[in-house]
Amino acid sequence: MENTMKKRLSKKTLISVCTLIAALIIWTIWSNTALTLSTVTVSSNRIPAAFNGFRIAQISDLHNAVFGEDNAELLQILSECEPNIIVITGDLVDAEHTDIDVALDFAKEAVQIADTYYVTGNHEASLSQYDELKAELENTGVVVLEDKAMQLEYNGDDITLIGLSDPSFTLKGDMFGEVPAMVDTKLRGLIGDKDNYTILLSHRPELFEAYVNCGVDLVFSGHAHGGQFRLPFIGGLVAPNQGLFPKYDAGLYTKGDTNMIVCRGLGNSIIPIRFNNRPEIVLLELIAE
Repeated sequence: MENTMKKRLSKKTLISVCTLIAALIIWTIWSNTALTLSTVTVSSNRIPAAFNGFRIAQISDLHNAVFGEDNAELLQILSECEPNIIVITGDLVDAEHTDIDVALDFAKEAVQIADTYYVTGNHEASLSQYDELKAELENTGVVVLEDKAMQLEYNGDDITLIGLSDPSFTLKGDMFGEVPAMVDTKLRGLIGDKDNYTILLSHRPELFEAYVNCGVDLVFSGHAHGGQFRLPFIGGLVAPNQGLFPKYDAGLYTKGDTNMIVCRGLGNSIIPIRFNNRPEIVLLELIAE
């Protein structure tokens, strides 16, 4: 009788474990396609009063992913955010599984929601069709910022918007630590009136110290994919150019007067699945103090 009870308990335990594993698999699959919206506010006495309440929606690391037919789910959330502008911070396509049409179809609809600004990521730097992608994006009305600065006007005032091309367009790898110095030089050349509130679009969060040293007020970045596998109380497990337990994987980081938003992004690339890390859209609101 004792052996029979042990067998029953073993069977129940096995069924429980199998049920738990099945539920975990289903949840993981669901969470890789279930979009989430993260809202953030950034306040500063450097933000012009005219920009108080200005809303910026951020898309990063789409990697040709599709959410709903023709990205209808993604576009619906963007539309409901009612942003003043949309910023795309790199890796709109995936260099290994490229489908430019997915990127362009999304861009055509995004510009109908709000003015849209785009900077490249490392995947665009590896893309043989990048020139074609850039030309078609500009044809749709997307503003491509390749190491450029512009004045963003609103309600009679303006702030400075800067876009950095991904360092991979210039340097393949960073064996001798040249990238931070290169970015520092570029930024100092692009920042004009230092009295202006400055927003930077740059794919790479690991270059945060360079952004701080140059006096940038607000940075939008991606690239880290939220650390791919997010662990309770720890955060992301691994990120490109940061390795294990990345310092800048998701959310808001502040040092001195510089704030940086790291978007977890939408798609996957080398690692085809996320864990505890839903695809993310960021909506940031500026608050003038």
